[in-house]
Amino acid sequence: MVKILSDSTCDLSQELLEKYDISILPLHILLGEKEYCDGVDITPDEIFQWSDAQKTTPKTSAPALDMAMEMLEPFVKEKQPVICFSISEDMSTSANVMRMAVSELEAEDLVTVIDSASLSTGIGLLVLHAAEMAQAGKTVEEIQTEIEELKSKVRASFVVDTLLYLYRGGRCSGLAAMFGSALHLHPMIVVENGKMHSSKKYRGKLSKVILDYAKDLKEQMEQARSERVFITHSGCSPEVVEKVRSYLEELHIFDEILITRAGGVISSHCGPGTLGVLFIEK
Repeated sequence: MVKILSDSTCDLSQELLEKYDISILPLHILLGEKEYCDGVDITPDEIFQWSDAQKTTPKTSAPALDMAMEMLEPFVKEKQPVICFSISEDMSTSANVMRMAVSELEAEDLVTVIDSASLSTGIGLLVLHAAEMAQAGKTVEEIQTEIEELKSKVRASFVVDTLLYLYRGGRCSGLAAMFGSALHLHPMIVVENGKMHSSKKYRGKLSKVILDYAKDLKEQMEQARSERVFITHSGCSPEVVEKVRSYLEELHIFDEILITRAGGVISSHCGPGTLGVLFIEK
């Protein structure tokens, strides 16, 4: 059976990882001089506390080459084919590290690296689909072909509570952050072709904004594959998350509504209070 592996930015819960036998290669998070492994020895809440205290955003980096080799080596020794998913190559060198590890292990015939062209559970959607195909006994070639066709159909978007983290990370100007904060603006961030861009801007209380955002996706969701939809957030209140979940349930589009918490790398860049609804169009 084909083994499925992803870097830690796929933001899948431990329960899902175990259910589908998915292994995770952690990216690194730098808090000042200290380095941590995403999802291993640092939590998003600890990152937020550090960031607010230092008034800066953590730096993040691709997985270590030796760690990637260590993770792949047992499968290579057993001659088990592996598919590795990475965050968009426009956002990280994670995929390149995976390829370097494959080269060092001389395992090009066994290990396939896929650039997801997405982030967070946008990657997770592809990873789960690949894992289901692997469990059904599909080959690497069959899985890769289908995933490449699905990549452009992944709909990944988020609404952020605060522009502060995007500003600290150099992703919006100080004036825009100050202006947005004063007017209670919450931009919708959309991932397309592996890149992030700002779309619609919402104004008002976050609880109302997030539900408005979900409702604005209704037309797209009506064209979605029915298997699953993700609600992924970086620490929103249970009440806000439940409002979105209830709305999606009322639409009767998806067989499964999965709620996950964004990991350390994604949270480092978007800040607390971010929420996204992610799915794949037909």
